[in-house]
Amino acid sequence: MTDDMMNLRTVVEKTRDADLLREMIGFAAERLMELEVGAATGAGYGEKTPLRLAQRNGYRDRD
Repeated sequence: MTDDMMNLRTVVEKTRDADLLREMIGFAAERLMELEVGAATGAGYGEKTPLRLAQRNGYRDRD
């Protein structure tokens, strides 16, 4: 598995569009994380709601 990932990385880095691919993958990863956080908190970015389950900045009540 590791060899396959290294081979893919080598191929991507050798293409002319490596920067474009890197940006596309970064954008997709950010969107996926944003959706996951939105689902966990119960509210979108900057949205205020009394039903919110958590804080988006990582704050949580501690013992």
